[in-house]
Amino acid sequence: MSERRVVITGLGLLSPVGNEVEDSWKNLLSGMNPVKPITYFDVSGYETKFAASLPYFNAEKYLEKKEIRRLDPFIQYGVVAAKKCLLDSGFKENSIDSNRIGVSIGSAIGGLGTIEKNANILAKSGTKRISPFFVPGSVINMVSGYVSIKLGFKGPNISIASACSSASHSIGYSFRSIAHGDADLMLTGGAEMGITPLSVAGFNASKALSTRNNSPQTASRPWDKDRDGFVIGEGAGCLMLEELEHAKSRGAKIYAEILGFGMSADAFHMTAPPESAEGAIRAMKNALNDAEVNPSEIQYINAHGTSTPVGDLAETLAIKKVFGEDFSDYIVSSTKSMTGHLLGAAGAVEAIYCILAIRDNIVPPTINLDNPGKGCDLNYSANNASEIKISKSISNSFGFGGTNATLVFSELK
Repeated sequence: MSERRVVITGLGLLSPVGNEVEDSWKNLLSGMNPVKPITYFDVSGYETKFAASLPYFNAEKYLEKKEIRRLDPFIQYGVVAAKKCLLDSGFKENSIDSNRIGVSIGSAIGGLGTIEKNANILAKSGTKRISPFFVPGSVINMVSGYVSIKLGFKGPNISIASACSSASHSIGYSFRSIAHGDADLMLTGGAEMGITPLSVAGFNASKALSTRNNSPQTASRPWDKDRDGFVIGEGAGCLMLEELEHAKSRGAKIYAEILGFGMSADAFHMTAPPESAEGAIRAMKNALNDAEVNPSEIQYINAHGTSTPVGDLAETLAIKKVFGEDFSDYIVSSTKSMTGHLLGAAGAVEAIYCILAIRDNIVPPTINLDNPGKGCDLNYSANNASEIKISKSISNSFGFGGTNATLVFSELK
């Protein structure tokens, strides 16, 4: 059976630079910096005291009070992004066979905040005080499960947890589910609420976070010589993937086409990439091969670009190996310089930005890139957006454990 073409017909997100797709995109292009002191808990004893949190978010606008009590914020974010995506897709209830619509929304650390709270309750008050909704309200797969329950979607249902590649793997899985005929539509992406006491402490312990407390808004600075770690963020992103002919038959708005998906493993280290960057190289090559696209056809690369000393350099090397030393034909940028690192949601939000870059023929900037570090010598669209014709783009996501994912997007032809 020949594989079916897959397009994107809906977008929805919650991000530190905006809780609506168009607002987020506008703010991103202007170089908005949302990083601010953490207010969710007392950070007086922490090495890092700042994060990229969501702008004002009122869960009661979207969910009942009992749902808010029962569900970890990461599930709440995922449900809201899914609803926004569904609305944007023009989907009409009961107009499509619910058995042919699936959900795949990933997360890296899931309901860690809820786990922390219940652990504290157990220690202080004993077993009788633990909520019966503790487990179902915090497990990672509940974000996909709850979306399917709320929306009545009965197709494939899965949540992928592959650290910072979770959303990209979920999108790739959804792409192949449609291409292979398992579904006609997949609501897919990632959701994360990683700004919790244990999460920040843990990432501090592994020396992954920036500690630029005297200047938080300059902390996320991918490829800059003074980069010292990533800025943790929160949010969710969802995309509606749909079989092309199905989308055409219902007159859907089509943003772009997803052409390819590539994966690989570093098999090297728990948290660091190899200096050779060979895992990232293979992920990009696998995606391009899957898409049947030559490297010269890509104009924009949304890099993983987390602002870590080792990771940024390795990704630069990988990009050079795949796309060549002459970067006059393509531009790289890291939107994490503005959004911070959304962990398991990052790949979804960044996929949305890749798609909008194709729509509007503009590359979002990498802010805070004042003095490129040694070996970081590509065109990173430093501090300003770049207007170029973009027909194809790729998005990279690389996670702890050496898990790598790359997605290829294209204008519809």
